[in-house]
Amino acid sequence: MYDLLSGLTVVEAAAFVAGPTGGLYLAQMGARVIRIDPIGGGPDYRRWPLAPNSDDSLYWEGLNKGKQSIQIDLARPEGRDLAQALASAPGDDRGLFLTNFPVDGFLSHAALAARRPDIITARIMGWADGKPALDYTVNAAVGVPDMTGPVGESRPVNAVLPAWDLLGGAWAAFAMVSALYRRRATGQGAEIRVPLSDLAATSLSHLGFAAEALLTGDRGRLGNDLFGAFGRDFATADGRRVYLVAITPRQWRGLVTALGLGEAVAAVEAATGADFAADDGARFTHRAALFPLFEAAMARHSLADLGPLLDGAGVTWGPYQTLAEAVRSDPRLFTANPIFQAVAHPSGLTYPAAGPAATLAGEARSGVKPARRLGADTDAVLADLLGLDSGAIGRLHDAGLVA
Repeated sequence: MYDLLSGLTVVEAAAFVAGPTGGLYLAQMGARVIRIDPIGGGPDYRRWPLAPNSDDSLYWEGLNKGKQSIQIDLARPEGRDLAQALASAPGDDRGLFLTNFPVDGFLSHAALAARRPDIITARIMGWADGKPALDYTVNAAVGVPDMTGPVGESRPVNAVLPAWDLLGGAWAAFAMVSALYRRRATGQGAEIRVPLSDLAATSLSHLGFAAEALLTGDRGRLGNDLFGAFGRDFATADGRRVYLVAITPRQWRGLVTALGLGEAVAAVEAATGADFAADDGARFTHRAALFPLFEAAMARHSLADLGPLLDGAGVTWGPYQTLAEAVRSDPRLFTANPIFQAVAHPSGLTYPAAGPAATLAGEARSGVKPARRLGADTDAVLADLLGLDSGAIGRLHDAGLVA
């Protein structure tokens, strides 16, 4: 964690990936993030993957690191009033609320702004009109699964990674901090809406995908071929698979030299009239003629021999490995990455957990904080944000409104 946002208090009432991810990013930059859950946990409290020794959620432990936890009975009017009070608590560095609850209802921006006019609400949504959606259904709607998978496959292929959710959390955190910057200058609050549908549509527009489809039609599947440049997976002599990429003239020249393919590539250039060193699009256009040359060259080397050869030539490449292989043996990613620290989690297990992905060069970061047990901070949060004494907090417990 870093202390860039130290002093800020963000209240989060969210489940699944996008909302909790936004809260996680804010916490890892130093904000105090207080997560509100229904008593007994929300719909993601036992979400898979689960710990091998219990039904504790590894997913929940991962997305809620460094946050405080309070349990409230949100089904009762008194509990909902309590949640509203926490979200709109007074203070210059408070009144920041992150949620994926519906636009209308007791946690609507209008309801919270009635208690605190300058509140900043960041709301993760499915569709912009309020209709529910998940990353996977939005992804299906924008056509990405129809571009994914092997050539000739007719069924759509969804990605395992919920990219729109992760982008949604980042956008919510970014927009909230931006709105806070304005509030400090003008006193104005904000209602921020981050629909996953808009994230998908704008991202595909930024990348030129939408314009391509509008102007020329659907791209179609390419398997593992890198669109518009030279890139694909190749097998080595010992049966490993490696992904090679050459998107700059230097990368291309290094790759051709390292594999001893200068004459063979020159022959393809002579036959096609292409200049592969100068035109990455030509490498893609004529990949059917180029790939067999690289397949044969790669098949003459073991992975152990290829690594130094490709690195020495400045080639961009990487071996395929499973996630289990990566987390157990790859020092670049997990085993020697200082972003990770061994942490004792609420499940009772100790395993490496990630701090923030961004590194502030030359600045020390504090230790990775685990997720808190459900409701571990209920009393402390009620006392600090709402100024309740022990008697008032005890009465809330007796009434079953908090836990």
